[in-house]
Amino acid sequence: MDFETIIRKRTATRKFSSNKPEEDKIKSVLEAFRLAPTAKNFQPQRVIVAKSDEALAKIDKVSHCRYNAPVVFIVCSDKEVAFSNGNYSTYEMDACIATTQMMLEAVNVGLDTIWIEMFDKEALKKEFSLPSNLEPICLLPVGYKASDCPVN
Repeated sequence: MDFETIIRKRTATRKFSSNKPEEDKIKSVLEAFRLAPTAKNFQPQRVIVAKSDEALAKIDKVSHCRYNAPVVFIVCSDKEVAFSNGNYSTYEMDACIATTQMMLEAVNVGLDTIWIEMFDKEALKKEFSLPSNLEPICLLPVGYKASDCPVN
């Protein structure tokens, strides 16, 4: 798929089918995350792949915006690894760039996504036992759009 098509096809999916994405597609999206540019190439972004019933139940505890997605990427950034200059740190920006690449690659491999910021960060840190230096930035539910998904 060409880039023009990808950026025009990407939408926020608010209802996913129960069909699980294939592992090679998940790996392709994760590779796009890994290849994302970051300040000074410090690569502070981290991702947790939530796809087990237990992990998805934890996501449902901290956000009402999973929309039945069978996979949720928890995008985080390590504040201790990110480039900083005085009071400014690129930890959040680096993770956002990486997440954008994930969304575009998801479209490229035939998956749908939605960027979620509506979640309880402190509860998520507790549910997934995140260390204090790891800051959750967003949730990225991923899967196949349901046939009756509302139109944006």
